[in-house]
Amino acid sequence: MNLRTKKVFFTAFIFLLLLASGLSGCSSNEEAAHDDGHAAHQEQLPGGDIIETTSGPDQLPSFLKGFDPQIAKVYQAVGHNHSVVEHMACYCGCGESVGHKSNRDCFIREVKPDGQIVWNSHGTTCANCLNIAAESITMKQEGKSLLEIRKHIDNKYKEGFAKPTPTPVPQS
Repeated sequence: MNLRTKKVFFTAFIFLLLLASGLSGCSSNEEAAHDDGHAAHQEQLPGGDIIETTSGPDQLPSFLKGFDPQIAKVYQAVGHNHSVVEHMACYCGCGESVGHKSNRDCFIREVKPDGQIVWNSHGTTCANCLNIAAESITMKQEGKSLLEIRKHIDNKYKEGFAKPTPTPVPQS
């Protein structure tokens, strides 16, 4: 099986698991982080989201423990593809409720110059956030441009979802 086929199967598997998990919209009550010695690296934001810094995309935050492993796979994919999701609007209402600027903010607060990632727990309980990220990354891996992906996401979520984040549309 070639790499492209594996990516398609991985993405389909993620979508099926997200649908089967019954997630709907975003929860305003984030689950508490598990205290396993990482408490010094975590901070709770006013909206309830938890942020945690790790060395990079291959070291996921401890707040993912206890969640479906597929959610961790989406987080890791976002860590490796943050330059894709930073161009995608999020349609869960996080732009107004917690000041997010793009779908990236639902997963990552900051990527530091040394590669460290400041993760955000917001995406752990939000099907919209997870689906937008997974679909955007998959489309990029299939060779779609950022503009094509953005148009697809905007069209898909334009009706029946919350107001999008104020994310600038990519040039190409």
